[in-house]
Amino acid sequence: MAERDDEEREFDLRWADGAEHKEPSARARMLAARWKENPPGPVPFRADPDHMGSRRRSSWVSTAVVLGCVAAVIVLLGYVNFRAP
Repeated sequence: MAERDDEEREFDLRWADGAEHKEPSARARMLAARWKENPPGPVPFRADPDHMGSRRRSSWVSTAVVLGCVAAVIVLLGYVNFRAP
């Protein structure tokens, strides 16, 4: 009996995949209805540099912070291994 259910399900999937027209999703229908009355404005691909929220750190400061953290972890691990019996 289980084989028959699998065959029917496979037939249903083939039938659904072979459909000529597929209904859009609920979100697509909602957005189409909303945009019909109030179309969205153009959005730039990247934000303008003037609209940046905070100042960027220079690359050498970021590098120094990362290397400092790595050195601290190495020292901490060395200290833990030195103290272990």
